[in-house]
Amino acid sequence: MASKKRALLLPVMATSIACTPFMTAPSALADDYSDLLDILQLKGSLTKHEHDTLLAKHLSHTASAASHAAPASRATAHPVRTASAAGARHAAQAGHALNSGYEDGIRFDPGAASSRAELAADRAEASARSAQDAMRSTNEALNSNSIVRVAKYVPGKGLTFKAGPIDINFSGFVNGFYTYNSPAGGRPVAGGVSSGSSGFDSSSVRNGLLPAGFILKLSTTQSGIDMSAVLGMYPGVDNAKNGAFNANTGGSPVGLGTAGIDLRQVYVTVGTKEVGTFKFGRDLAIFGSDAILNDATLLSVGSTGSNAAPGNTSLGRIGVGYVYADWIPQISYVSPTYHGLQGSVGVFQPLDEFNFAGGDASGRPLSASSSQHSSPMVQGKGTYDFTIGGGVQARIWASFLVQHQQALTSPDLEASSRRSAMVEAGEIGTKITYKGFQGVAYYYRGSGLGTTGLFFDGVANNGRKRASEGYYVQAMYNFTKKFKLVGSYGVSNLYQAAGEDSPLLVRRNQSEVGAAFYSLTDWLNLVAEYAHTESAAHGPNKESDNTASGGVILLF
Repeated sequence: MASKKRALLLPVMATSIACTPFMTAPSALADDYSDLLDILQLKGSLTKHEHDTLLAKHLSHTASAASHAAPASRATAHPVRTASAAGARHAAQAGHALNSGYEDGIRFDPGAASSRAELAADRAEASARSAQDAMRSTNEALNSNSIVRVAKYVPGKGLTFKAGPIDINFSGFVNGFYTYNSPAGGRPVAGGVSSGSSGFDSSSVRNGLLPAGFILKLSTTQSGIDMSAVLGMYPGVDNAKNGAFNANTGGSPVGLGTAGIDLRQVYVTVGTKEVGTFKFGRDLAIFGSDAILNDATLLSVGSTGSNAAPGNTSLGRIGVGYVYADWIPQISYVSPTYHGLQGSVGVFQPLDEFNFAGGDASGRPLSASSSQHSSPMVQGKGTYDFTIGGGVQARIWASFLVQHQQALTSPDLEASSRRSAMVEAGEIGTKITYKGFQGVAYYYRGSGLGTTGLFFDGVANNGRKRASEGYYVQAMYNFTKKFKLVGSYGVSNLYQAAGEDSPLLVRRNQSEVGAAFYSLTDWLNLVAEYAHTESAAHGPNKESDNTASGGVILLF
């Protein structure tokens, strides 16, 4: 009887010994082969019995190999084959050796199970090779120049596609406003931006300070050099009218008209992070760029200019706080940022002195003009970004502009006088952001710079330069992530030149603007705005107007 009990306990003990690694080692000996068995069982390639048999034999072999300090070179040379086919076959052989010690009549013959294990191991090895080949093929396809991928979308940053080594970004904006302008009366001011003396209220459906914009940018890196090409098209919604300012001339609200396209941006950039970036082509100039880019009316209407016959854009705060930077052909350079400091400088297509004010009561021009330039316009800027205390972010910028105006002409100057003037201007500004608050303060001063646009009425008929200056202050507060209010006030002054007496010439343009913005979605913003604009001459003439606007601007 005792002999029979011992005979019955032997296989149980042997089975317990054989299964001990399976019971105690999975957390310590888990490997890719174990994971592969789990995957094959989930896919239906292995039954649960086959899975458990293979796993037990694999772990038994692994534990045995570790106890005898077996070399690991073969496992690292081909982990899938060693852990699957060879491991399963060795486990099957170990099963034969273990079972050979069983007493007669209760011995377990693993022959069939061993064959199935070897077959499953072969299938596992083939499946692993197939998976590796598929992954390698997928990686090669993703890196192929024939595959176009889409980058993660970031609101306001456009859509970016990657075609081989080239990034293709398409971004833009579209807006439309209903604008009601009510003149408050007064007499005309030459060079003024108010519509107060027009005598008639006007309604329009128009663009704001921004027209629509569609910008295409292609960028890549070749031989360690970062480069890009940019094309920016800016169409309006109102009828265009040919004039000195092309698409930005006052419009023509007559049937069968068509909108204009302003090709503001056509340029390439070349550079590296260590050296900086060079730009060649047409883009926003340096002087005055921060002033307009930080102006809240960039996303609304501001002063309307001509509202009865709207052009491609309104004025915003142009001429009532700063001189328009403009989009000018250039070769410019921007340095890398060093501890918050960055510099830029460039040579630009020189622009003419322009008689924007028109003529006096007799039709005599109020300002000199020029059309000859032997040297380029030069502009430069320095910026400093820094943080104060507990999260106050600040930026300070300062820039300059220099251009030699030659061959000035006017009724008071003979063509042979070869009168010239060196235009000089400087600006300084700051922007402070703290939590939901943002504030901007800006000031400029120039000699021969003029007002509203670059070199508009900058030189008097006698050939002498007029001084000009201006500023604006702006406060913005985000009450929620979606809703914000903005208020701003700005002034542009133009002084008479020495020896000049032009009572109709504009002396002062100023405006107050209040606006509310609500972000309905990541793309769509609702805007409501009120603006009051005044113009005053050097003589008694003054005029003012009030404007209410409401609409949407979509940015993508």
